[in-house]
Amino acid sequence: MTLNVLQIVPGTSVDGPGLRTSIYLAGCTHRCPGCHNPASWDFGGGTVYDVDELADIVISHEFNVTLTGGDPLQTPDVDALVHLLRRLKAAGLNVWAYTGYTLDEALKIQRIRPVLELIDTLVDGPYVEALRDPELHFRGSSNQQIIDLHKSLDTK
Repeated sequence: MTLNVLQIVPGTSVDGPGLRTSIYLAGCTHRCPGCHNPASWDFGGGTVYDVDELADIVISHEFNVTLTGGDPLQTPDVDALVHLLRRLKAAGLNVWAYTGYTLDEALKIQRIRPVLELIDTLVDGPYVEALRDPELHFRGSSNQQIIDLHKSLDTK
């Protein structure tokens, strides 16, 4: 099982609370105008990592984790992503993820439901350049929400 990874950034403080390891996964079809990372749109970009090797690297940093990219919910190999998330959760790590889908849109995509169940916090919605707000914490535009998935999935 493998995932295409553009970058692994340990010790970042911009992709969620505290110091985190951000994993930038390759691939995104949203192609939001003004995207800060258009190089992430290519699903074949980055370096191919064995999922267990990736998990070992990330766990060794001892920081909570953020999945970003690209759009981690669009990862072609959902089973590989679920395996990675199970390893991270078993290590006691908190997981955030960024997606261009709204939560309601994501919940309609059955194949990614197992991924959502392993994420603690979801930052949802496409980046909208006209709604850009540099004062927002952990979001690029005001339409995006920071969602506690455990609470939200219990009510859905």
